[in-house]
Amino acid sequence: MAAAIGVRSDYTSADLRQFARRSDDADQVRRLLAVALILDGGSRSEAAKVAGVTLQIVRDWVLRFNEGGPDGLATRKAPGRAAILNDEQRARLAAIVEAGPIPAAHGVVRWRLADLAQWIWDEFALSVTRHTLGRELRAMGYRKLSARPRHRGQKGDDIADFKKGFAARLAQIRRRLPRGTPIELWWQDEARIGQQTKLTRRWAKRGTRPSAPKDQRRSSAWLFGAICPAEGKAAGIVMPRCNSEAMSMHLEEIAFHVAPGAHAVLLLDQAGWHGSAELVVPPNITLMPLPPRCPELNPVENVWQFMRDNWLSNRIFQSYDDIVDHCCFAWNKLVEQPWRIMSLGLRQWAYGF
Repeated sequence: MAAAIGVRSDYTSADLRQFARRSDDADQVRRLLAVALILDGGSRSEAAKVAGVTLQIVRDWVLRFNEGGPDGLATRKAPGRAAILNDEQRARLAAIVEAGPIPAAHGVVRWRLADLAQWIWDEFALSVTRHTLGRELRAMGYRKLSARPRHRGQKGDDIADFKKGFAARLAQIRRRLPRGTPIELWWQDEARIGQQTKLTRRWAKRGTRPSAPKDQRRSSAWLFGAICPAEGKAAGIVMPRCNSEAMSMHLEEIAFHVAPGAHAVLLLDQAGWHGSAELVVPPNITLMPLPPRCPELNPVENVWQFMRDNWLSNRIFQSYDDIVDHCCFAWNKLVEQPWRIMSLGLRQWAYGF
């Protein structure tokens, strides 16, 4: 029988047990204690029995300890298979993903994994499965995300110009106010909530298609909502229609929630009832219109999406009163979560952080 492999002697059994106490790797602790037992004069068979492994495994532990010390007994991640794509090929794949497909040339308006796998075969003569390609794209930082809608009539520089000049416009409003007046930034919008609700994603077994109730009736109400993300505040009302009278009532509700002595700058889109001559604006509110056809600038759009996805979709409303009740429930639930308002509404360009 071959002689047992010697164990390096620059560590004592007490040293290894001290390493074991500090380690949060359970498998490394087991290996350290097994080698410590050998250093105490125990046999390899005793170490294998205590550790619950075979003699061959104990031999491998000793080799790892001799080579790397206590760190050599740490749990190592399996190397896995070699990557199919090299760095240059990944760079070209990233470029085509960013550019998107050309419908006339590729036959699709968005990339599918099958399309990208075919592109890799055409370009590099490499066969890759959709599963492997999906894992590769995730490792490159890509995820399959919902596209943000952009109005077809939006001018290219409107959003950038508004953000760039926002601080100056806010300073101009501040100069018209008494010195030291605190300013609260509020954002306002309206959402139509009706019986024809949106169907949202839901968890289901792979390969199945879940169903959800869909109403074809058309009764609806309008939820007027405004948020002050910095303070985690919100003000909303439910109205049967959108007009100057309803908007004036909403401005009264917002004015009520503005802190005493503070002034609210309310950012809102350019809907007709927002700029009507019949609109009554409270003295503690200044309206700041957003550029036309730029809903991306208004975080209340994100509030509507969150509320629909979590509280107002995949359900049947029995009547108009039922719609109003659900709108009130959803809005009050949002008001009870100021951290949610902050998370959805804070914008770096507006608050300068």
